[in-house]
Amino acid sequence: QVQLVESGGGLVQPGGSLRLSCAASGVIFSLNAMSWHRQAPGKERELVARISSRGNTGYADSVKGRFTISRDNAKNTVFLQMNSLKPEDTAVYFCNARSPFGSDAWGQGTLVTVSS
Repeated sequence: QVQLVESGGGLVQPGGSLRLSCAASGVIFSLNAMSWHRQAPGKERELVARISSRGNTGYADSVKGRFTISRDNAKNTVFLQMNSLKPEDTAVYFCNARSPFGSDAWGQGTLVTVSS
């Protein structure tokens, strides 16, 4: 059974930084494409960043240059480094794992609040 556990969310001031982590179990992690999504109150869930099994990355325009996704296959963990945070980055952030067969697994989410 696939399990994804996010951590690292919290309250941060505008301009600050946070690092989210997502630990995976029950999967052959190195074969999975991993991604981070977020959902703000009253809005649809949106893709923030993704990293392929080979390490190729992609970002939403709204976070390019500020966020960095990375993975550590030895630790079955994907990270999202978030710098220069803005109030509009406030959301619940979800980790996703997509298998080579196209099946998806989601974590429970971690709340990021950017406010002074």
